[in-house]
Amino acid sequence: MSDEQRRDSLADQAAAWVPPWDRPRPPATDTPTDEVGPGEPDPVEAAPDGLGSAGPDLGAVTDATVGESGGAGGVPRRQLAGRRRATVAPEPAPELSDPELRGALEAILLVVDEPVSELVLAQVLEQPAERVGPMLDEIAAGYTAAGHGFELRRAAGGWRLYTRPEYATYVERFVLDGQSVRLTQAALETLAVVAYKQPVTRSRISAIRGVNCDGVIRTLVTRGLIEECGTETDSGAFLYRTTTLFLEKLGLNTVDELPPLAPFLPDDVEELADATR
Repeated sequence: MSDEQRRDSLADQAAAWVPPWDRPRPPATDTPTDEVGPGEPDPVEAAPDGLGSAGPDLGAVTDATVGESGGAGGVPRRQLAGRRRATVAPEPAPELSDPELRGALEAILLVVDEPVSELVLAQVLEQPAERVGPMLDEIAAGYTAAGHGFELRRAAGGWRLYTRPEYATYVERFVLDGQSVRLTQAALETLAVVAYKQPVTRSRISAIRGVNCDGVIRTLVTRGLIEECGTETDSGAFLYRTTTLFLEKLGLNTVDELPPLAPFLPDDVEELADATR
């Protein structure tokens, strides 16, 4: 090609060149974009039951399918953010058979160091509470019928294994082994006053016993048998009551199970009551 022909070819190309802003636009495609034209429905709202043709199921979205555009399989992040994955509810715990429930309850009661309630046992075993109570009654009745040296009974609002009273002598001989630590007579009297008069103030206890009880009360509080439970409205003095440990040591469920006090009172109890007022 000569120089003249080359110049003519370049001139023709320059004459045929069209600026980019004057070039015809390519036809629209189905590829979704982040832009939503005026009056057009949002792709997420248009497909309430799923992404439909806009992209794959969200359950199949992984890190590998997320491209540079921020979408999964061509689906923009804005559309993915508008969807929530369905949460899977945890499967309910399998229901234990009666022998399994019995064994599980016995295993727990063997290691507890304080009475445990039926509700706590039901929550731990993930079993209905209405099954736990009757099963505990059945276990307790079975121990009694079999004549075991221990028994299952309700105390302090819960259940715990205890040795039978008829074997207390042998148990004390093994456990204490000459190291018995007993409450003094003064401590027993003070504890009895609190048990039957609770809630009661320190001055009221001293008035009933006729001696100062400050030291004895401190001893009972330290041993966990009584505790403070507020103050008296008029005087502001501390009130005392028995604890769950007291109920547990006596094998009682509530203080209402304490024996009646009337048979142990003297005949002139009314005169004594008037004297202490």
